[in-house]
Amino acid sequence: MDKDLEKKILNILDEEIVPAEGCTEPIALAYVGAKAREILNETIEKVTIKVSGNMIKNVKSVVVPNSGGMVGIETSVAMGIVAGDAKKDLMVISDITKDDMIKVKEFLNDKKIEIIHDDTDIKLYAKILLESKNGKSASVEIKHTHTNITHIEKNHKIILERPCNDMDFNSPEKDREILSIKVIYSIAKSIDMNKIEPIFTKVIALNSKIAHEGLMGNYGVNIGKIISDNIESGFYGDDARNRAASFASAGSDARMSGCSLPVMTTSGSGNQGMTSSLALIEYARINKIAGEKLIRALFFSHLATIHIKTNVGRLSAYCGVICSAAAVAGALAFLNEESYEVTTHSITNTLGDVSGIICDGAKSSCAMKVSTTIYAAFDSYLLAREGKYLHGGDGIIANDIEETLKNIRKLSQDGMNITDKVIIGIMNNCSSS
Repeated sequence: MDKDLEKKILNILDEEIVPAEGCTEPIALAYVGAKAREILNETIEKVTIKVSGNMIKNVKSVVVPNSGGMVGIETSVAMGIVAGDAKKDLMVISDITKDDMIKVKEFLNDKKIEIIHDDTDIKLYAKILLESKNGKSASVEIKHTHTNITHIEKNHKIILERPCNDMDFNSPEKDREILSIKVIYSIAKSIDMNKIEPIFTKVIALNSKIAHEGLMGNYGVNIGKIISDNIESGFYGDDARNRAASFASAGSDARMSGCSLPVMTTSGSGNQGMTSSLALIEYARINKIAGEKLIRALFFSHLATIHIKTNVGRLSAYCGVICSAAAVAGALAFLNEESYEVTTHSITNTLGDVSGIICDGAKSSCAMKVSTTIYAAFDSYLLAREGKYLHGGDGIIANDIEETLKNIRKLSQDGMNITDKVIIGIMNNCSSS
């Protein structure tokens, strides 16, 4: 294997598969709040929060972990300011206690907090300005990714300015053009296990733990647990497809409802990280598939998710778990030692099936979308295995998988841009009514 290519692939995994507690958009706001407080280091009098529409969309309805059931932009930022640790990145509020939350509520009651919807084309954008009584101030800005700080200012003096092309983002390995499904398929078969086993062992451990919590607890709409309960009652068949959908969606049930257990995210999303992994983990358990085969399938699934999601963009009206489910369909083929052609047809079938699912913010229904797309992934692999697949010219599907992904890019970034604005408008109107 080309050593330079392998190194780049491993760097991409390190960047994209990271632990986070809670939905990544509220956690990103907590991170920025904690960083701004660290820079100011003064008693805070006023907080101004500028955010993109997609940040508003993804923070509005999801429960913030360790908050005692609270939601919203103000809660997320206040938790970061009062008790967050920016050095922990997306685990910034993982150590917050009940006593801390008393202080957070006092902060929310006592301080002037203003939220401004910044009508920017940057989907993932936030800037938090803190001001003290004596006129001192500090601001921190992120763009494109959840911890990508592009600007820091203290007392009107710039102390960090990172040039950031608004069609790109700052990253040691920002160029994802080296990825293709063919490259991913080939490397997944040959890469040294010692280089990928540690990260995917952690994926299995963390993501499985929150899925089991979702199956036991009362979270959100509880679709994962309800599917599982109905398997036991006989309403659903006890098969790998139903078990996989149950397991994957249970993790999302818990996470969207504020469960404090961390997950391994993929492409900036815990739901994508769980979707990319949990269905395969459960499928492998049921079919007693050896550890190395599962690790390689998870490598394929996560890297394919990253590749597909890169075409969509970090935040979009195109539901991100579609990308993960398409990758899972390909990984099911990979896990069952199917050809490259069957693998790509499995991905294509999924994209042709569920690409109309919208993202209307982070909330309980995300778990339903996880189960829906996992069912589609299994059906898509089954069809491809039987030689049935969507052909070029069938709607958005092209003759080549990479051309299909370019069509997904056009659909999600250009075609659904107005859809995103309409969704955000509807959600804002619902909030004010």
